[in-house]
Amino acid sequence: MLSVLQWFIGLGSTVFLPIIIFILGIIFGVKPAKAAISGFTVGIGSIGLNLVIGLLSDNLGTAIQVMGEHYGFSLNIMDIGCGVGGPLAFSTTLGIILIPMSLIVNLLFVMLGWTINVDIWNFWFPCFLGLVAQAVTGNFVTGILGALVAVMLQWLLADIFQKKVSEFFGYPGIAISHMMALSGALIAVPLNWIFDRIPGFNKIEADSETIAKRFGFFGDTVVIGIIIGMIVGFLAKYDFAKAAQLGMATGAVMKIMPKMVAMFMEGLMPIAEAAKEFANKRLGGRSVNIGMDAALTVGHSTVMSTNLLMVPISLALAIILPGNQTLPFGDLAFYAFGICLMIPIFRGNVVRSIVGCSIYMVSMLYLSTWLAPIITNVFKIAHYNVGTSGQVTSVLCGIWPAGLFAVATKSLGNIGLAVIGVVVIALLVYVNKIRAQKEN
Repeated sequence: MLSVLQWFIGLGSTVFLPIIIFILGIIFGVKPAKAAISGFTVGIGSIGLNLVIGLLSDNLGTAIQVMGEHYGFSLNIMDIGCGVGGPLAFSTTLGIILIPMSLIVNLLFVMLGWTINVDIWNFWFPCFLGLVAQAVTGNFVTGILGALVAVMLQWLLADIFQKKVSEFFGYPGIAISHMMALSGALIAVPLNWIFDRIPGFNKIEADSETIAKRFGFFGDTVVIGIIIGMIVGFLAKYDFAKAAQLGMATGAVMKIMPKMVAMFMEGLMPIAEAAKEFANKRLGGRSVNIGMDAALTVGHSTVMSTNLLMVPISLALAIILPGNQTLPFGDLAFYAFGICLMIPIFRGNVVRSIVGCSIYMVSMLYLSTWLAPIITNVFKIAHYNVGTSGQVTSVLCGIWPAGLFAVATKSLGNIGLAVIGVVVIALLVYVNKIRAQKEN
């Protein structure tokens, strides 16, 4: 069984996701040919997203790393990046076991009319949190318990923010079930409440459309991308030609990313519509949201603009924050996945997004520094060689769920995780039953 699951995951998300979409389509009553086309379209959209993200990583990411080497000399813990998180998680026994366990729990949730999560790839983060629990206690059973609690926490957050996110991005019936993104959304809620009560600041209206109208040519997202790309190039000490090429590549990402997301959604919409009909017929009208990757949101103009601006901001914060030891490196090109769901909470306001995400970055830098010994131990559990670099960490893994699980297991072990699990289940019932009834 484990070898079959390893083989399936080994197919890669661009292959196993279309298969899952096809199977879901058949279950929800979509004709086989239409379900297959939906699966193929989602797969092609996923390839397109990966190509664009690869373009961003290969160009901007490389320049950012060079820039980090120039200006991050005083920091001694390397940000190895969350990109290795998925391969690491699924290379462990815990990661492979978590998949069937999660699917069983998700099947129960579907029967209750809650979210169905087809984003199997992002099971890696709940698995990572389970590995954090295991790294703290040295107990494999604690790791399994932690991973299961984390899966339910991920779905709880997806359900809490589903309406706000789907309305802002225009994705009916879709829930984003990506822990890194959802964690930021929860932080954005109190920050936005504070912003609403700051005189003057609460009057600033600066969404991407307003900026485009006010600044004309220089407010266009493509132009913003080109300018920021060139600035990063110059900070990385590139010559003009190389900086200009980087600027064009960054501008291209700003233009192409939304089109790839649109293709992704083109494939998903027939399945989402069929899921709604299925719920009406078989589940007494209870809605079933489809959980998907945060990649669907990163093409939004405010997300992309804020993501690019967070690069120099994070480096500056890393250098000036007292006590921080993390050198932003591997995650620099991928901040969009940590901040994308903060943008709907800030109502697309660019100024609020930059300020709010900067405050969030402070917490991630400190948490990633504190978690470094534990994350290094996680790599050792997975038999990854971290070389002679000492401790390693990940800025985007320095989020509150990782801190919560580390503190809970350090203080109370399995009991701490059980308490979190009971609270999460109670909140799931409230969000999906009591709150849903009030809204209807």
